[in-house]
Amino acid sequence: MPDAAAEPGTAAARDAAEEKSALSHPAVEPDSTAGYGDHPDQVIDFYVPRGGTGPGEAAPVVVVLHGGSWRAPYDRRHISPFAGFLARRGFAVASVEYRRGAQGAAAQGTGGDPVAGRWPDTFDDVAAALDALPELVRQHLPRADARRVVLTGHSAGGHLALWAAARHLLPEDAPWRTDRPTPLRGVVALAPIADFEVADRLGVCGGAARQLLGGGELFAERRPYADPALLLPTGIATTLVQGRADVDVPQAVAEAYADAAAKAGEVVGVTLLEDVGHYPLIDPAADACAVVAEEIAQLAW
Repeated sequence: MPDAAAEPGTAAARDAAEEKSALSHPAVEPDSTAGYGDHPDQVIDFYVPRGGTGPGEAAPVVVVLHGGSWRAPYDRRHISPFAGFLARRGFAVASVEYRRGAQGAAAQGTGGDPVAGRWPDTFDDVAAALDALPELVRQHLPRADARRVVLTGHSAGGHLALWAAARHLLPEDAPWRTDRPTPLRGVVALAPIADFEVADRLGVCGGAARQLLGGGELFAERRPYADPALLLPTGIATTLVQGRADVDVPQAVAEAYADAAAKAGEVVGVTLLEDVGHYPLIDPAADACAVVAEEIAQLAW
């Protein structure tokens, strides 16, 4: 495989083409939407399963957390084709929206980009959504088996999926801490921003991880509350799916998380895809998306 670092023009062109393909699909409207709070962003879209299950058979639930560097311009609509793809594969799907970086000129971060995320609002929302999910699934996904839940997320959403599965390991003063592990079949994190120290060193997504935690001294102070690489072992089956050609969230970030898990005594699966970048993992037109669905199925069924 060509070295992406040695051919930056080629890598950038491929990344742009993959992004264009992933974002070219029309949004897939959910079957229903429900709120888990009062803010307009505190909603979950539900997609009923459309195949893959037999008559009367309950479908496992896949909870989807979208990426976009935790920044306001990127909401759940860009991942709705992926959610629809999973529903066609027989999964009941819950796609979670959450508060991201503030809008407007005052929210501009380094390089002119909107600031990544809100502290603590982004984490408040993901915790609240997961806590509300069992009842909302009963109401909106009657063909679903709420006992078989897999979390998945892409990029920044991959971080949130790993974090949500580790809430029982948060510091005791964390408001999101649970007294026991969330009942999950597993986590499939797609090109996740899974290790904040490595992501920060590599400048992933314009320094989004540092911005998410407030920058400066707050980055180190808040990492124990937010960095999945510091919240191990979870005791929950976890697989990372990573494109080797990813220039947005490089392979080194996933490998650092897997190494941290191993040091904590936990085996984390890492599925590396050759000649695949950041966006094919959520692109229904890409072969990589079928690989992702299979990884989810292995945990869910």
